[in-house]
Amino acid sequence: MKLNQIRDNPGARRVRKILGRGIGSGLGKTSGRGGKGQTARSGVALNGFEGGQTPLHRRIPKRGFNNIFRREFQEINLGALQKAIDDGKLGASETITVKGLVSAGVLRRERDGLRLLGDGKESFKAKVTIEVAGASKSAVEAIEKAGGKVVVLKDIRPGVEKDIAAKKARREKRLAKEAKPAPKAAAADDKAAEGKEGKAKPAKG
Repeated sequence: MKLNQIRDNPGARRVRKILGRGIGSGLGKTSGRGGKGQTARSGVALNGFEGGQTPLHRRIPKRGFNNIFRREFQEINLGALQKAIDDGKLGASETITVKGLVSAGVLRRERDGLRLLGDGKESFKAKVTIEVAGASKSAVEAIEKAGGKVVVLKDIRPGVEKDIAAKKARREKRLAKEAKPAPKAAAADDKAAEGKEGKAKPAKG
């Protein structure tokens, strides 16, 4: 290294703002400090305020929506899986899970589960058992061809199974209630039948 090659760390020296050099500079007059009144007070948020007219974010039409129940899955291809086994990060004899992939340093985090994809299926040869939330058809075929097994885990979120059971019980109760005749209606029918029999005229003789 030479003296003319010595440099500061990136970001150690910053260019000073040039203030008060005319409105064309963008930092003239008040030099970026704003004005008196509302803008001189603390606790004022003017982001998106347009002087009282309807702001841009309310004028433009909206399209689509954000699904708040959307699930984020980790993805791994067969090529990356084979490389991890070859490097000794994963054991082919053990069941591979998303937790094991994270602890082995193949993935950074678990998220909502693992999806297995088929890129690199031509070179995949390891006989493994892997637990996933979902897998592509080509990936399943390649694993089974190598003598392994893909276990697709039951994809039910916490609390949903309980709601399904409750809904099923309510439905069965409603169907049972509809199948059983109402006791009042049956009694009314019997009384009407008895009344008709009592009013029957006696036969002339």
